[in-house]
Amino acid sequence: MPLLVKGGTVVNDDFESKLDVLMDGGKIIEVKEDIPTAGHEVVDATGQYVLPGGIDTHTHMQLPFMGTESVDDFHHGTRAAVAGGTTCLLDFVLPSKGKSLLEAYEQWRKWADPKVNCDFSFHCAVTWWSEDVSREMGELVHKHGVNSFKIFMAYKGVFMLRDDEVYQVFKRCKELGALAQVHAENGDVIDTQMKSLLKMGITGPEGHCMCRPADVEGEATNRAIMIADQVNTPVYIVHVMSKEACDAISRNKTAGKLCFGEPIAAGLGTDGTNCWNEDWRHASAYVMGPPLRPDPTVKEYLMKGLASGMLACVGTDNCTFNADQKAMGRDDFSKIPNGVNGIEDRMSIVWEKGVKSGILSRKQFVGATSTTAAKIFNMYPQKGRIAVGSDADVVVWKDVPRTISKDTHHHAVDFNIFEGMTVHGVATTTISRGVVVWQDGKLKTTPGSGRFIPRKPFGPVFDSVATRDAERDPLKRKVERK
Repeated sequence: MPLLVKGGTVVNDDFESKLDVLMDGGKIIEVKEDIPTAGHEVVDATGQYVLPGGIDTHTHMQLPFMGTESVDDFHHGTRAAVAGGTTCLLDFVLPSKGKSLLEAYEQWRKWADPKVNCDFSFHCAVTWWSEDVSREMGELVHKHGVNSFKIFMAYKGVFMLRDDEVYQVFKRCKELGALAQVHAENGDVIDTQMKSLLKMGITGPEGHCMCRPADVEGEATNRAIMIADQVNTPVYIVHVMSKEACDAISRNKTAGKLCFGEPIAAGLGTDGTNCWNEDWRHASAYVMGPPLRPDPTVKEYLMKGLASGMLACVGTDNCTFNADQKAMGRDDFSKIPNGVNGIEDRMSIVWEKGVKSGILSRKQFVGATSTTAAKIFNMYPQKGRIAVGSDADVVVWKDVPRTISKDTHHHAVDFNIFEGMTVHGVATTTISRGVVVWQDGKLKTTPGSGRFIPRKPFGPVFDSVATRDAERDPLKRKVERK
């Protein structure tokens, strides 16, 4: 039976109007005023907003990492997602150094396909460089619909690439029409300072923040954009966590460089002062990389970066570990598994800190939580829009308060970094592929119901690359001497 969302105010990133939305066969088939209810299942959205389903650009479900595995698997993680209004996530395939990208992709699909409760897609990390890696990147793009590849400038000896390798990965991304992504921190400086702090006897979670200060992120962000600009390929900086990184992106965007920045829910909603908490368990729960900054004004600074367009869209880096897993680093902060929650509370955090504070409009909120991501990663208008022909991923959103707690969230993790925070903005109904999966505080999910979304290369972020190449042709500057 077709599903009708009636009586609400549709909000896209470019307009807002009171309209009904009719869905059938997994697609939106009609958007207009006063659609009759006869013959339709009806969701009453009176007095509420009707938004495109949220897109989380950055997750790590059941990730093998630092000797353990994140506890939110693709089942729990996607249940938490739809409870918060997110209907599509982009997770990272993360092969170990020296391992096949294709084999890692197949493994992630085996983990995800039977468990997902909403749609998903994959980025893939490049943790080493060779001709085999280059060939497999091509196969992932052309045969499997992966159009984004992430490199690490941190995690020395594990994932980190040298600058010359980064250049080669970016060059290959450009050839393939795939978006280069970067974890931007100076891994050499971090490694040196980490060893120094441990030698001084600083072993607690605060050491994690101290060894990787904001300048370390800002420098690497600028360097990543510089390398991408030399190649002339767009670059996307994941989890922007500092004023310094935000400023590097802003400065380079203003100079006309093709760069995008992704703040995350954690960095917009809380701060790194928690890592100095006297309760080790509490402090360790906030350990992630790059770290949450101890400067409490960073949250608003990043939100204003989002409002100005200097930052693009909001992810979470959802990668959760329980108390016993975090305790692996009880005597050595470098062994604390890095990661926090966020996918369930992401949209509420952005609404509370952005819309309710007057920094973002409702249309900007839709852009930040859905539409801009769909455009950057070439899923638009299949995702990220309420329009005829788009996927029937819809959230009915109400501006009412709720209090965040580990006791009521739908994650598998035993801690919530937003514990006790009252936020306004609640998904009262979430619809995935035309099916109600969350309504009035109850999940109605079916594992395996989500679908993998293949993404084509050469999305809109590449629109100006060929023109820029022609303008920059070195032969134009060659001097013909007698």
